[in-house]
Amino acid sequence: MTIMEKLVERGALPDVAQLRREVAEVVKTTPVIDIHTHLLAPEFGEMSLFGIDELLTYHYLIVETLRSRNITAEQFWDMNMSEQADLVWKTLFVENTPLSEATRGVVTVLSALGLDTGAPDLSEARAFFRSRSLAEHVNVVLDLACVSDVVMTNDPFSTQEVKVWETCTDIDKRFHATLRMDRLVNDWEHTVPRLNQLGYQVEARGSAKSAAEVRRFLGKWIATMRPVCMAVSLPAEFKFPDNDSRDWVLREVALPAAQEHGLALAVMVGVRRGVNPALRVAGDGAGRADVTSLERMCAEYPDVRFLATFLSRENQHELCVAARKFSNLMPFGCWWFLNNPSIITEITRERLELLGTSFIPQHSDARILEQLIYKWGHSRDVIAETLCESYERLLQSGRAVTRQEIERDVTRMLRGNFLEWIGGLPTRPSTGPAALTAEKVRQPEEPDVVTTY
Repeated sequence: MTIMEKLVERGALPDVAQLRREVAEVVKTTPVIDIHTHLLAPEFGEMSLFGIDELLTYHYLIVETLRSRNITAEQFWDMNMSEQADLVWKTLFVENTPLSEATRGVVTVLSALGLDTGAPDLSEARAFFRSRSLAEHVNVVLDLACVSDVVMTNDPFSTQEVKVWETCTDIDKRFHATLRMDRLVNDWEHTVPRLNQLGYQVEARGSAKSAAEVRRFLGKWIATMRPVCMAVSLPAEFKFPDNDSRDWVLREVALPAAQEHGLALAVMVGVRRGVNPALRVAGDGAGRADVTSLERMCAEYPDVRFLATFLSRENQHELCVAARKFSNLMPFGCWWFLNNPSIITEITRERLELLGTSFIPQHSDARILEQLIYKWGHSRDVIAETLCESYERLLQSGRAVTRQEIERDVTRMLRGNFLEWIGGLPTRPSTGPAALTAEKVRQPEEPDVVTTY
């Protein structure tokens, strides 16, 4: 009996066409834990974004509209939200073919919800979303996206969020918190007076007492939110070590808190804020970062588990190599400007070749609920195709895989690696999502909001 015959006898799949069918089915139907989003549970009310107007005023589409229309950013921001959405639809979907990933994503969402993807206006889509309760709609979207759990981004300095955490004891158990620390780490100067207002005795010049007070602040919110991890977005010029307030907060506050509470720390590196300030939230850019700074953090804090993603395509190979050297480093996702099929394909191939299945291939980074449908639908297609290529090469080398092995690999990548990394999902008492209606009014942002990604 040949080696291949022995493998087939054990249930292996030597036929390439059958292999591809099995991989596509497993990847499509395995529930995913979306480890990084900007979604909020229905209990957060108007902060939980959904609907056609929100989808069309996503910052990717704003930029595309301004590129294709003779209109200034100031004129666009002077419009109300409905007017902005109408302009985006007319510009990108009626007068132009929606070929970009962001516009194709909207088409994918509309198609999945049974709406006309070539409609001349938004009347049908708006009527559809007005007719649905948020609770019902969340269930539909999570089912369509095959997402079992959503990891939120939670800012303990957001007045709106704090009110919900302090008053609501019944947050949808499918939504899990991440304690976001951007203000602490990146905006220390303005965070100090906020902490003092909240009753914490903190000095602008870091001291042992100040560090203890900020760790006490984090401890309170860890107990309140029960986060799956802590997270921070870092600029392209981030260095570690460094002689600045960011380094002090990381060393004296964030990393000790991660150690004390047994929480992983997610770092997202490479943003360049305000490249074009006139575009507001759409005006940030990307830059190549120093991966050796992350390596030094991993080496100096071997008992902290790091999740890491970089915004620059040029950093991806270095991140893979670093992960091979540090067992406390988990690469995840294709972040922000990398969330395009061609680049996801390249990065996923590279990670499979260097790391096997010991990474987390994707997160949605969704800001609007329905984005889960297209971001996971599109990403699953790429992940399935990339896995097929890897299995086919393995087959050519003399080793076929079984359906059970495919299921094991996909489950590890879409769920298992994250669950192992964070030690399992924390639970909160919950009786289900709140019955909120789809009618809502977008509230103005607080003036001190720091945009995070």
